[in-house]
Amino acid sequence: MRERRRGGAVGATADGNADWMGSLPPALRSLPLSNLAIPGSHDSFSYWVDEKSPVGPDQATAIKRLARISLVRKIMKKWSVTQNLTFKEQLEGGIRYFDLRVSSKPGEIGQEIYFIHGLFGIKVWDGLKEMNSFLEQHPKEVIFLDFNHFYAMDDSHHHFLINRIRSAFESKLCCVECVEYVTLLYMWEKKHQVLIFYHHPLYQAYPFLWPGNKMPAPWANTTNVHKLLQFLETTLGERSRYGTFHVSQAILTPRVKTIARHLIRGLKNTLVHRNLPMILNWVKAQKPGVMGVNIITSDFVELVDFAATVIALNDLLLEEDESAT
Repeated sequence: MRERRRGGAVGATADGNADWMGSLPPALRSLPLSNLAIPGSHDSFSYWVDEKSPVGPDQATAIKRLARISLVRKIMKKWSVTQNLTFKEQLEGGIRYFDLRVSSKPGEIGQEIYFIHGLFGIKVWDGLKEMNSFLEQHPKEVIFLDFNHFYAMDDSHHHFLINRIRSAFESKLCCVECVEYVTLLYMWEKKHQVLIFYHHPLYQAYPFLWPGNKMPAPWANTTNVHKLLQFLETTLGERSRYGTFHVSQAILTPRVKTIARHLIRGLKNTLVHRNLPMILNWVKAQKPGVMGVNIITSDFVELVDFAATVIALNDLLLEEDESAT
C-alpha cells in the first residue's frame, strides 16, 4: 500500500483550511461532493447555550421540572455544549457540514427560531448571517446545512424559517439535483455555495430544500468507543453507492448514568478527551470515494487536528487518479 504523501492535505494552505475546497487540485473538482472527504461538526451551534432561558422542548418533562433549579441548568450546559468554536471559527478551520436542531421558544411572541440542544442557543437568523458573511469572502467554499430536528414548530414556523434561509443565502442556494451531478465545478459554474437538507415534509414545497433522506447520518448511540468504531465500519459498508451523501457520526453519546456519575465534569472531560485519539486513528485509516467515507462529524472539532485530518483523506483520491493515468 502506497504511503500517503507528507507535507499537508490537498487544499490546505498556510493560513489554515478556510479555502481548502477552492484549493483542491483540478482532478478532484469534477468528482461528486458525495465522493469527497468533508469535515463536519456535531450539534454545530452548541458553542453557546443560554443557561438563563427555560429548558427546551426537546427535553423530558422531568428534566424541565428539575431545571427550575439554576444549578441543574449549569450542569445541563456542561453536557449540552459539544463545540467550542463559533460558526465563523469552524468555517475558517475547514468545517463544511453543520448538524442543526431548531425550535421556537414556547411563550415567546412571534415566530423566531432558535438553535437548541437541551438549552436554547442563538437565533438561527444570526447563525445564517454569520455563515453567509464567510461565504461572501470565500466564494469557492461549499457548505451543507442539515436541519434534522425541529421542536415546537407548526407549519407557520417552518415557512418563517425557510424564508429566513432564502433571505440569508439567496442565489447561493443549490436546488435539488441528481447527487452525482453536484461537483465543485458544478457549484462554481452556477455560483452556488449552500446545500440545505430539511427533514420535514415541507421540503417538497421549495426547490432549494433537499429531502433529509439524501443525507443519512446513522447514529451509534453508545458511550463505548469500540462499539462506535464497529458501528461506523458496518454502516459505511451499507452505504448507498449512488444517490445520497453519507454522514459518519464519529461521536459518543452519554447515557443518564454517565451524566449522573460525572455531573460536574461534563461531556468534554468525561467522554471526548479520552477517546478522541482512537477516533482520529479510525479517521486516518479511511478512504473517500463511492463506497468510502464522505462527511465525518465530531464533537469539539478543535481539540485535535480533526478537519485537516479529514481533508487529507482526499489525497488518496488524487493518488488513485495518478495511478489510473
